[in-house]
Amino acid sequence: MTGNRPAATPRSAGAPVLQGAQVVTRIALLLRLVGRNPSGTPLAEIVRDSGLTRPTVHRLLTSLAAEGLLDHDPVKKTWHYGPEIFVMGTVAAARYPIEELARPSLQRLAEETGESAFLSIRRGAETVCLLREEGSFPIRSFVLHEGVRFPLGVASAGLAIMAFLPEAEVDALLADAEALTARWDGRHSPASIRANLERTRVTGYAVNPGLILEGSWGMGAAIFDRAGRPAWALSLTGIEPRFKPERQRMLGQLLLDEASRITQSLQHARLASNTI
Repeated sequence: MTGNRPAATPRSAGAPVLQGAQVVTRIALLLRLVGRNPSGTPLAEIVRDSGLTRPTVHRLLTSLAAEGLLDHDPVKKTWHYGPEIFVMGTVAAARYPIEELARPSLQRLAEETGESAFLSIRRGAETVCLLREEGSFPIRSFVLHEGVRFPLGVASAGLAIMAFLPEAEVDALLADAEALTARWDGRHSPASIRANLERTRVTGYAVNPGLILEGSWGMGAAIFDRAGRPAWALSLTGIEPRFKPERQRMLGQLLLDEASRITQSLQHARLASNTI
């Protein structure tokens, strides 16, 4: 009789949910890995960085491609974002005005300095590059481009954001010191990062003196959200001779001015929405 059927145990009821959550986590990871390189990401690289087996990665990528979320280039054998990602991004962009507000600032920075200018966003323990504006100087650094992710505290954008987080949050981000130094060498030890954070708090802007790639320098300034938390950063990158101490002060002030301009625009947008 159906009335005497035993109720499902918590374990059996929870198993499908756990499995489903695991699939979602894996899909999100693969989408992030594919998006790191605008020119496409090969399967071997995705497998290596995901930690998943090759059959699992291939099955998930193929399923995402069938839904239009990814594309596969059969000639180059690389994976790319698909048309559905573009549609989703276009729809979501209306809720996040930061790109519209930041683009004029990037253009001004690139024009006034000749360096490449970038907008990055904080996502958890990382920064992700969203926008780029190339400067006129003929020699460029190619460390940063749209979709590139760095741990907070590694690149200048992450340093600029991290410097203005609560100390307890900084401690938590630097807790796994071994993983940080193993991936980014001793120049990114917690002690080195903390020293750079202190310098950033004094000047207001961060300086990355070729720590990711020798000879490639970067500077960044944080943009604060409506709650007053550092959520984005503007940055400039270029070759070392373009970032001498006397020029750093000029570049830093330009970054701070544009970051402040965007922060104030975000605050005004909040006030306007509250009065409607």
